[in-house]
Amino acid sequence: MKKVIIRKTEEIENWKRNINSEINFIPTMGNLHNGHIKLISTAKNDNSNFNLVSIFVNPLQFDNKSDLENYPKTIDNDIKISFANGADAIFIPSTEDIYPPNNKNIKLLKASTELSSALCGLNRIGHFDGVCTVVYRLLNLIKPKNLYLGEKDWQQLLILKNLVLTHKLNVAIKSIPTQRDFDGIPLSSRNVHLSKNERKLIRFFSNELLVAKTKFQQEKKISLKEIIKKLSAEKISIEYLEHLHPHTLQQSRFEDNISILAGAIRCGETRLIDHVFLMKRRPIIAIDGPAGSGKSTVTKLIAKKLKLLYLDTGAMYRALSWLLKKENIDYKKEKILQNILKDISIVFKSNENSHQDVFINNYCVTEEIRSQEISSIVSKISSIKEVRKFLVEEQRKIGASGGLVAEGRDIGTTVFPDAELKIFLTASIDERAKRRKSDKKSKDSQEIDLHTLKELIKKRDFEDSNREISPLIKANDAIEIITDGFSINEVVDKIIDLYNDKIPKETQIQ
Repeated sequence: MKKVIIRKTEEIENWKRNINSEINFIPTMGNLHNGHIKLISTAKNDNSNFNLVSIFVNPLQFDNKSDLENYPKTIDNDIKISFANGADAIFIPSTEDIYPPNNKNIKLLKASTELSSALCGLNRIGHFDGVCTVVYRLLNLIKPKNLYLGEKDWQQLLILKNLVLTHKLNVAIKSIPTQRDFDGIPLSSRNVHLSKNERKLIRFFSNELLVAKTKFQQEKKISLKEIIKKLSAEKISIEYLEHLHPHTLQQSRFEDNISILAGAIRCGETRLIDHVFLMKRRPIIAIDGPAGSGKSTVTKLIAKKLKLLYLDTGAMYRALSWLLKKENIDYKKEKILQNILKDISIVFKSNENSHQDVFINNYCVTEEIRSQEISSIVSKISSIKEVRKFLVEEQRKIGASGGLVAEGRDIGTTVFPDAELKIFLTASIDERAKRRKSDKKSKDSQEIDLHTLKELIKKRDFEDSNREISPLIKANDAIEIITDGFSINEVVDKIIDLYNDKIPKETQIQ
């Protein structure tokens, strides 16, 4: 379809009728740089939707008239850049189009007080109200499926996520990491105003944030006073420098795994912001749920797509159950069991098909542990205190540095209670029985009639949910997903969207 430039709000509806497609929306204020190019190209590569870029310098975002007047305008070049990098249409409205003087229905929106009271909101009074007002107006005009935003303006991103949630807008927010220039400073339309000396100062500032990040990874602590002292020695004018929780923007707590170090400085007449995310360990996804809910399949796919380690805790319990059965060990005798556990080694290895094999004491038991015989005893064995203590400790060792997705029945409640994302995956007994029946890997399940299979699943649920130690329960902060009627890929995409909403993209590429 022919690429178009739209200049009037009333033309939006005509364009939408002609394209017969969902829309990716990339809002900008023009003077496009490589950060904007990354947004447009990401939207282009993500899906087959039409990509609409808007170029509109929003007067409500400026608390300084001269700043508004001096904002760089490069409209002809912006049009070339947009179309060259994947835009299908460009919306270039006038101020009167966005804010018709006689339209009383257009009201100034208020940004979340909690989120706008920190960082940039301390000195830029009303700025985020202006951002919310224009984005709300544009979203209602365009009604896109996806909204693409940069993480460089992290506070703004949080506020717009809150806007979408509060006003129940049917749009998904997609973000990209902060894009940096050749010298490490974040790309910004205002960088054109910087002199050589001012650019040197912002480079020093950005570098100090990165140095603090590296130091934090080693020492797990940070000193704002030390950073401020270094910046002040270079005569850098600091507007703020804060160490905060990345989602609430409240003061960071010791127990926070991910936090944000954010600052703003002034270089001459130009104000610039930058931030880094600090992590004590890489993120963890905990997926719990009953037997047959699809945990293993979903978890494997998520691990592959997000490049995380896949930890199949259920396989660890099954492998131990297999060994106890094979060796005819009386696991009910505590001392015998304790002695056996001292010499147990459970290892996961990738095989030639890029799948994960399970080894216990050098035996490969990947296939054997999925039999109905093992399924019938694993719940009893996994409820034994010594067994759970041993395997939970092993699982925590594996997850000490994070960067994994784990599935089981007590991952979010017992093994990794501080996981960044907790999912409780479930399905009806009918659905789970059908899945087990159609599972070609489980020959035993195929030989059992559907009614018997349902009864076995009910029995397993009861045993898992009523065991004394680490019963199967949904963690208080877990998100429940009922998978009936949804494909595996739909469930995987849902969980990845939740992960991306909680975990900054910048931390995912470390």
